[in-house]
Amino acid sequence: MTTRQSEHDLPPGHEPPATGPTSDLGFDLPAPPKVSRARVMLVMFGLLACVGAAFVAGYLPREAAQAELEENTPKAGELLHVAVLPPKLLRKESEIVLPGSVEPLADTMLYPQANGYVKRFLVDIGAHVKEGQLLAEIETPALDQELDQAKAALVQAEATVKQTEAARDYSSTSLKRYEVLKPSGVASQQELDQRQSESLVSESNVAAANAAVSVQRANIRRLVKLLEFSRVVAPFDGIITMRSIDKGTLVTSGNTTPMFRLVATDPVRVFVQVPQDVAPTVSVGSTAEVTVREFPNRVFEGEVKHTAGALDMTTRTMTTEVRVPNPNDELLTGMYSNVSFKLKSPHTIYEVPGTALYNDSQGLRLATVDAQDHIRFVKVTIDRDLGSTLQISSGLSGDERIVRLANASLTEGAQVRLQDE
Repeated sequence: MTTRQSEHDLPPGHEPPATGPTSDLGFDLPAPPKVSRARVMLVMFGLLACVGAAFVAGYLPREAAQAELEENTPKAGELLHVAVLPPKLLRKESEIVLPGSVEPLADTMLYPQANGYVKRFLVDIGAHVKEGQLLAEIETPALDQELDQAKAALVQAEATVKQTEAARDYSSTSLKRYEVLKPSGVASQQELDQRQSESLVSESNVAAANAAVSVQRANIRRLVKLLEFSRVVAPFDGIITMRSIDKGTLVTSGNTTPMFRLVATDPVRVFVQVPQDVAPTVSVGSTAEVTVREFPNRVFEGEVKHTAGALDMTTRTMTTEVRVPNPNDELLTGMYSNVSFKLKSPHTIYEVPGTALYNDSQGLRLATVDAQDHIRFVKVTIDRDLGSTLQISSGLSGDERIVRLANASLTEGAQVRLQDE
């Protein structure tokens, strides 16, 4: 007979088998890990450090900005404090240099006005030609045939005139005869009327024949004029810059097949876009100096020949034409150049901080402080924006006190107090 031992009677190291869910797994679960006190303290210290860094990075700058704002914001009855500085003079120019483009005085494409084949051409690219000089000849067999036919038709028309004139003379004589015979009763009224009608028809036939002769003569003059276009001549003095034909090339009248390109280069035209702030000082007849990098030691004297008289709405510049003598063809069309204009009044450039600019519905402005410490806004024109600084070309005289930092609380005529007082 066996007796069951109780759990308290088991020897040390012999625990009773696990019961419940753990025994269902078929193995024993490991003991939970133990976390040391040092690791817990380290984690707590890290969390506190993160919270402190976030506080320093977020709250303290915001608090400092709020304090600065409260310091700069005037209390009730107090004046706004502003920092001012004078505009810095960068340069004072008595002339302005602008980029320009060299263009020919005249530029035209020469097209054939007669159908045919190129018989010969007498010039090539780079040739200097004079007005009326023969450039090429066109062989026109079809046009020659048309002229021969027109001459033959003219002879035929002139013969028809003689025939109609003879018929008219006969009708006129017959009419006179019947007018004599009618009173004596030899000829009837019907016969007299018939002779009168024939006389009128003969007169009309003569007029029609003469008109046909005029038409044929006009046709001959047209064909002769077209034959003159078989000789292609230069319309003005210039240089041949393109040739697109060869001997035997088929050409047709019209503007589809160019033969030559002719440009006039003495003088040349230099086109410049003059900005708004100096456009009123550039007038027709004033002098200008043109330079190109290919001739570093040469200055080409020119004269303002034409101005647009209005500004381009997109670029706010005025197109200006400068005529420059070019007897030796040193200035080539298409060259990039620099054009210098003498200004009637000096062109002054001032520098101000970029933070001083107001840009609103009223345009570009700067806030200045007058002698009585009142705010006065002035409109300015920016010559160049460098980001941190602005170069002002108009609107400043140089003795202003400019508010360094644009502030929305500033209003025209407001009383302020300078920070250095």
